[in-house]
Amino acid sequence: MNSHTQKITCEGPAGTLECARDMPAGAPVGLAIVCHPHPLFGGTMDNKVVQTVARALLALGWTTVRFNYRGVGQSAGSWGEGHGEIEDALAVVAEHRAPSQPLLLAGFSFGGYVAAVAAERLPQSERPQRLLLVGPSTEKQQLPVVPDDTVVIHGESDEVVPLSATLAWAQPQSLSVIVLPGVGHFFHGQLGWLKRVVTQQLRPPG
Repeated sequence: MNSHTQKITCEGPAGTLECARDMPAGAPVGLAIVCHPHPLFGGTMDNKVVQTVARALLALGWTTVRFNYRGVGQSAGSWGEGHGEIEDALAVVAEHRAPSQPLLLAGFSFGGYVAAVAAERLPQSERPQRLLLVGPSTEKQQLPVVPDDTVVIHGESDEVVPLSATLAWAQPQSLSVIVLPGVGHFFHGQLGWLKRVVTQQLRPPG
């Protein structure tokens, strides 16, 4: 992501996982894990939306960790049917999170599904303080109910995950969805806008 990005690894259930970590200039406010899109459709931790989200969180003072699911890039293993990728995310959390450290889980597209399910699977006392879902895969995957302060951002003109699918998932939860008018799934030409919205939504009060 930048010259200070640390390329590191951690052990996952299917073998070594490739990770990229960025540290803020000052004392970190917590740990943010960002999950990437579907690996069978070219998703990696270097996806532009994933990197944009990570940059926004880094600027807000979070230590950010991106990682490749099993079978992607230099990560060992092969496609885990979704279940394995959630296990990978939980392994990354376990590896990088210090005891009682604030946690933020974020994900884009399929990664939004991974982040939401991983958050739900953590013990109650270890669940993330915040959850950020960008263009979450609400049509092909079944997302759980999420906390009411979850930040959900979706493009109005999303050609991969229809906005209607995300609204249908959010409505029974009375969950707010931030809709960016005219924006497609990959936020082409609109990454700066996405970064501003993420920053605005997750900037601490005061």
